[in-house]
Amino acid sequence: MPEHHEILDFLLLLALIVAAAKAGGWLSLRAGQPAVLGELLAGVVLGPSVLDLLGRGPFAGEAQSAGVFLLANLGVVLLMFVAGLETDLEQMRRVGKVAVAAGVAGVAAPLLLGLAVTLPFGFDLTRSLFMGIVLTATSVSITVQTLIELGQLSSKEGVTLLGAAVVDDVIALIVLSVFLALTTGGAGPAAEGGGAGGGLGLAAVAGRMALYFAAALLLGRLVRPLLARAAGAPVSEGLLAATLLLVLLYAWAAEAGGGVAAITGAYLAGVLVGQAGFRHEVEQRLRAFIYALLVPVFFVSIGLQTNARALTPADVPLALAVVAAAIAGKVVGCGGGARLAGFTGREALRIGVGMISRGEVGLIIASIGLATGLLEARGFAIMVIMVLATTVVTPPLLRAVFPRRPLTEEEAVREAFKEEPERQGRRRRDGGRRR
Repeated sequence: MPEHHEILDFLLLLALIVAAAKAGGWLSLRAGQPAVLGELLAGVVLGPSVLDLLGRGPFAGEAQSAGVFLLANLGVVLLMFVAGLETDLEQMRRVGKVAVAAGVAGVAAPLLLGLAVTLPFGFDLTRSLFMGIVLTATSVSITVQTLIELGQLSSKEGVTLLGAAVVDDVIALIVLSVFLALTTGGAGPAAEGGGAGGGLGLAAVAGRMALYFAAALLLGRLVRPLLARAAGAPVSEGLLAATLLLVLLYAWAAEAGGGVAAITGAYLAGVLVGQAGFRHEVEQRLRAFIYALLVPVFFVSIGLQTNARALTPADVPLALAVVAAAIAGKVVGCGGGARLAGFTGREALRIGVGMISRGEVGLIIASIGLATGLLEARGFAIMVIMVLATTVVTPPLLRAVFPRRPLTEEEAVREAFKEEPERQGRRRRDGGRRR
């Protein structure tokens, strides 16, 4: 049991983390960047790179850092659940082969490029492969925000980007799960030379994963009646409690029983709940709490684990090479896949650029690597730099390749009426100055 003063210190620590995350997010939005960038940078400032908050004063105890990282891991699980909840399977079917081709190629190309650029810098095959897997991730939340500003979210490329991102993430999670099972046996530090952790061969790993997915999908048929019963039960927040029970059990069973990452189970639970027809009710109840506390703690915790001082001037070429591979991997991979599936060159380029940002998915995979020993401090810091760089470059690149949609007649009239009072106000101010 923690001492009473440790509990009080932990409450103060959480208050500082949330305040720093929200302040960083606000400043980032003011600068025209997504909030996640500011939250990450807030964590870097609080971490060993600058202030080393968890190494000072009342926050230096192991219990404090353990509490933060437990909450951060819960945030990861629920964040992936929300991602699954928002997955539109019908939309994926509509975009068809282009989204699938872009998603598949968008995993293969960054993986190979990541392997190619890290091996020459002294990383062994296992760690180089994992760094390539981190590069396979994508997050289109920043892309979606930019496309809304450009009026292009409902365009052919916008819809395809959403479908390709889902395909990309699902494949990346499966690749991650297989890799973790083969190198760590599903948990524990990575074996230095790779190979099948815990004596599991590839066939055994594949069978274990197949059994998990089969059981999870079979039980998924019971999700709708169970949640409907919970929603009508005479208890407080019965629907939300049943949903949380489902996602926690799916996440636990994924890693403990199926040998796949817990976030994969959380994502699958989100898809099942969304398809059962409870997406809006669950999202309204859960989203506010996740984004008010758990997600800020997660993003700041990434910075708290990032030690920029671990990088030396000799690491700068590696960081630049990894960032270049991350950008080129998506542009060439996703864009090339879309081009082969029938898009024009310009449309394919837009798909590739829209998939550049790694966002929270890249951070989640990188943090798993740090926890399992597949990434050391140096490699983890470089992965965070890659995530930050791809987050920053995506909006301006999208603005460069996407034309602004011409206003419709109705929108033009609305804009004209909106601007008329502004012109009258300027004329009155100018007249006042002349007098």
